[in-house]
Amino acid sequence: MSSPDVQRGSSTIEPPHPQQGTASSRVFGPGRALRQGAKVLPEHARGHNRSLVLQTLFHQGAMSRADLARETGLTRVTISDLVAELIADGFVAEMGMREASGPGKPAMLVDLDRDGHRIVGLDLSGSDEFIGAVLTLDGDIVARRSAPVAGAQDLVETVVALARDLVAQAHAPVLGIGVGTPGVVDDHGVILTAPNLGWVGFDLESALREALSLPVLVANDANAAVLAEYTFGGAGDDVLLVKVGRGVGSGLLAAAQPMRGAHFAAGEIGHVTVGTDGGPVCVCGKVGCLEAWLAVPALTARIGAASASEREGILRDAGERLGIALAPIVGVLDVSEIVLSGPTELLDGPLAEATVETLRARTLAEFHDGVRVRMTEQGQDIVLRGAAVMVLSGQLGVS
Repeated sequence: MSSPDVQRGSSTIEPPHPQQGTASSRVFGPGRALRQGAKVLPEHARGHNRSLVLQTLFHQGAMSRADLARETGLTRVTISDLVAELIADGFVAEMGMREASGPGKPAMLVDLDRDGHRIVGLDLSGSDEFIGAVLTLDGDIVARRSAPVAGAQDLVETVVALARDLVAQAHAPVLGIGVGTPGVVDDHGVILTAPNLGWVGFDLESALREALSLPVLVANDANAAVLAEYTFGGAGDDVLLVKVGRGVGSGLLAAAQPMRGAHFAAGEIGHVTVGTDGGPVCVCGKVGCLEAWLAVPALTARIGAASASEREGILRDAGERLGIALAPIVGVLDVSEIVLSGPTELLDGPLAEATVETLRARTLAEFHDGVRVRMTEQGQDIVLRGAAVMVLSGQLGVS
């Protein structure tokens, strides 16, 4: 990494301005806490406290400068200075006077200028098409576009054209472009391997940045999804998100820090062998990988070939295999919340129930009986919204 790491409450990265054209504040760096919670040492204070003000407004909404001082622990002079700077930069706006409720002059309210910028999010995880959206700073989608993958002569040009189209539809300054992609992605946005896309060692982040002259952040799609669940889905600081689609992957936050692993492959659970009783042959050549049991094409095919009375058993079997794969993670990291993202008709119900039962049978009951397994409520937009969080965090220090 080219910039120092962020430790909660002790240091900071000065968030770059959008016009700089780079995203130097990495979301998936080591020790990178997503949310700032307190003021820090003077030599690190300005960038951190700037993010702290934006973070407070992002989650709590409009408030007076005095309210901001109380919420952040910063002095009124510091708040006045930071708010003036953020208004000049176009990230904060005055919203009018608070309704009078007593003697004295009503306070002027300030808030994040939620309509002042847009974010472009791309989801490259689909097998048939790439999808993209223009999002507000609150993660609301205001425009959508898609590009077919089948028959595309050049996938990179397809991605660039999709992003360019979305930027043109933003009708506001674009804060940055976030991309969730299958494969293993390093902390500079280089796709180390994405077999389904045929990319090995491909610097997608630089390619998009050079083509569009905007800040760009690229991450694995499941890692992007867990950020969406953390920021918009109410997940806690310790959460594992399992994304089930064409393949199976997961994203993990531990103590509010994204986990990436020594080789940037944390969360690659799809090719963990789940059981010694044989099973279907996986596309990787091994027998009995989790992906061979749980991926949507494989699971749908088995259900389609089964009788009505057999279908619940197939779903429960897949849920048990998922529980086998997740039990060591729960045991080692003490994760208390597991979120499933994928087709509700497959994952919710018998499959999720079997996952919980298996987790409870294979972990220490005294501590892990309360593990919660639930479906995300964000549907198929979860990667797009996670891509928006990547930009918010990288550019503004907000998540």
